[in-house]
Amino acid sequence: MCQYSSTDGFASDWHLVHLGSRAVGGAGLVLTEAAAVEARGRISPEDLGIWDDAQIELLARIVHSVHARGAVAGMQLAHAGRKAGTARPWEGGQPLTDEQGGWNPIAPSALAFNTGYRVPRAASHEDIRVIRAAFRAAAQRSLHAGFRWLELHAAHGYLLHSFLSPLSNQRQDAYGGRFDQRIRLLIEVARDVRSVWPEELPLAVRLSCTDWVEGGWTADETVELARRLQPEGVDLIDCSSGGTSAQAKVPASPGYQVPFARAVRQAGVPSAAVGLITEPAQAEAIIAEGHADLVLIGRAFLRDPYWVLNAAKTLGARVEVPAQYLRAF
Repeated sequence: MCQYSSTDGFASDWHLVHLGSRAVGGAGLVLTEAAAVEARGRISPEDLGIWDDAQIELLARIVHSVHARGAVAGMQLAHAGRKAGTARPWEGGQPLTDEQGGWNPIAPSALAFNTGYRVPRAASHEDIRVIRAAFRAAAQRSLHAGFRWLELHAAHGYLLHSFLSPLSNQRQDAYGGRFDQRIRLLIEVARDVRSVWPEELPLAVRLSCTDWVEGGWTADETVELARRLQPEGVDLIDCSSGGTSAQAKVPASPGYQVPFARAVRQAGVPSAAVGLITEPAQAEAIIAEGHADLVLIGRAFLRDPYWVLNAAKTLGARVEVPAQYLRAF
């Protein structure tokens, strides 16, 4: 859940308290927001980053805090691609001019995300080499900071997803066209990252399982991609959707993305369910009924940092409550 609270990509006390509170609140896994692997890969100038060794120290402090409270600290690596360089949501979220601190984005093809967005520069093969190296270096920095879980953000219309979708990828070279070519960059990035990320530590990939637009990326392609990623050392697919097209009509309702997680899991690849999962019984049923291996909570955790502790009480489960909070439970 992006916080838009960094300066030059550096984590701050806000991130320490924000992520540490979720560990105190009982989460088993605490993931950072999307952390940009390049400065040009930020959604906004205030995004978290992991493109510089100097950014490791503050991230390591957060990791220590999360681990000290019994949770696993996870890092999400991202590149915003053609959706980069926008204002923070509470400042309008619109693309920024150079004078406002914006920059020229990069993408698989020179296609703007929406009216008012800059037309991105189509990535050259040298650009692709640099991007792959940036993800690999960011994985190494994540390891040095002490993270024990890594997720590649290949969803929501950001760079890796934009290579997957024919809506945003209209290349005619080895990285565009047929399915095998559109998935090539993500496969290569997963392979690069796994080469430096220890085998015993989990590697996940967040996918938009459909674009919700005719002619876009499909759920069937997601299942096949999940099968291809598994031999590359990817342990789990985080199943989200949408984000490539501003015109998509998303049928959002409680648990609307769970069927994608179920389809991936039925294909033999572990999956995580996300999206409008807000109630304890709802989350419990997703696991108990075998729809997913993991439930990831976003907005509900923003509303209530102690969601897990309260859910355990609702479900009658035993969970370790911090001694400092026992009187409330």
